[in-house]
Amino acid sequence: MTRAVAPPGAADLDAAAAVVANRLPPTPLVPAPVLGERVWLKLETQQPTGSFKVRGALAALARAGGGSVVTASAGNAGLGVAWAAAALGVPATIVVPKAASPAKVAALRALPVRLVEHGAGYDQAEAHALSLPGTYVSAYNDTHVIAGAASIGRELEALGEPLTVVCALGGGGLASGLGLWAAGRGGTRVLGVEAARSPAFSSALAAGQITPITVRETLADGLAGNLEPGSATFPLVRDLVDGIAGVDEPEIEEAIRFLARAHGVVAEGAGAVPVAALLTGRVEAGEGATVAVVSGRNIALDRLAAVLGTSTAAG
Repeated sequence: MTRAVAPPGAADLDAAAAVVANRLPPTPLVPAPVLGERVWLKLETQQPTGSFKVRGALAALARAGGGSVVTASAGNAGLGVAWAAAALGVPATIVVPKAASPAKVAALRALPVRLVEHGAGYDQAEAHALSLPGTYVSAYNDTHVIAGAASIGRELEALGEPLTVVCALGGGGLASGLGLWAAGRGGTRVLGVEAARSPAFSSALAAGQITPITVRETLADGLAGNLEPGSATFPLVRDLVDGIAGVDEPEIEEAIRFLARAHGVVAEGAGAVPVAALLTGRVEAGEGATVAVVSGRNIALDRLAAVLGTSTAAG
């Protein structure tokens, strides 16, 4: 059954920005001159859960009316909901696929939530979560989750215009939120970056509708999965995002190494894809400032060690 999810309006964006600002300090903006003269990294890795997802979780749970909530997550959205649930006193159930990152699962076990491991991948976990009691909070297809992601944009406004924002694109919650924020700013564009092994959005846009794809294993596990049928993010990304690029696995690995080497930043695969797109030239810096949103850091230590220990000609 297709869920009806309304896109956020201006009041939703304002409410989400207020609850995020009340609970979380702005994340750092760090210059990245190797990527371009006016290129910045927006370090969502510095959020208390290690990912931008906590923004949408706070916005959604603040509007949940105090009842229990349930979500499905490859890890970061679950961590966001768990942290927000503890902060706001809301009971929460988190459903993760059995193949979820061990680092993210271990972090979830440390928080006061009910954790359910179900299914081989995100699609099965999501279907199970939708069958459980409680208010369902999608990792991306949720009015207030999208509005929470838009709060990143408000922290970028001091950079002025023109402005290019490059972000990861999986379910589309982050790109949709940034697209809505940018829609009120004529000199701002938003570019999304997919993992080439999970091209759900580019496939849907090419087909003119959400179309199931074969999802292959990717280091950017937070971007892997099909889109929920009827997802509100599909028309938002279609209408508000200015372009989509894809990056492959060696390029994601090199972006992780670049962030560690040049900036001392730990990034997971999904967090590194905007940097991968800039490093490879698949996305070009804009005329004014360009911001790469490094959206998360939650990568298993053994996986990180393996990536950092692999040398390339560029590294």
